[in-house]
Amino acid sequence: MKPMKTFAIALGALSLAACATTPVYGPAAKDGAMGYTSQQIEAGRHRIAYTDKDAGKARSLALLRASEITLMEGKDWFEVTAEYTDVEQGGGGGPSLSVGGGSGSYGRSSSVGVGVGFGIPLGGGSGGKATAVLEIVTGTNPKPDKSTVYDAQSVDMNLRGQID
Repeated sequence: MKPMKTFAIALGALSLAACATTPVYGPAAKDGAMGYTSQQIEAGRHRIAYTDKDAGKARSLALLRASEITLMEGKDWFEVTAEYTDVEQGGGGGPSLSVGGGSGSYGRSSSVGVGVGFGIPLGGGSGGKATAVLEIVTGTNPKPDKSTVYDAQSVDMNLRGQID
């Protein structure tokens, strides 16, 4: 009985480790993957997307990427001229338990079978994800007094702490 208990504990730990793994801030490895993508549309105009499991975090990290681009250009502020968030619901990537049964008969014999299955998603699960997309225009001081205009240095300093 003790090896079975050890096996069950190991499976539980593996399941928790798979759920706790989140990608670090950085570029997306491929289309649709967690992380950011950036595209320069024209001089001083960019489209930024950030994909994460949480829509609020995706937007914050897209703003962080916008501040990085602005500062790399030697500019002081950026204005969000358009934005949207695309939320994709997942298929529930958590552990699963299933029970099945069946019966059959042939002539004078009959049989009954019961099965139990337990599944653990090893690929991190297929939970939902959100992609925040921002279109920005960068500029130098003086900063316009609008709610859609952000000081790049302040955004960078305040949101960098959200990187886990």
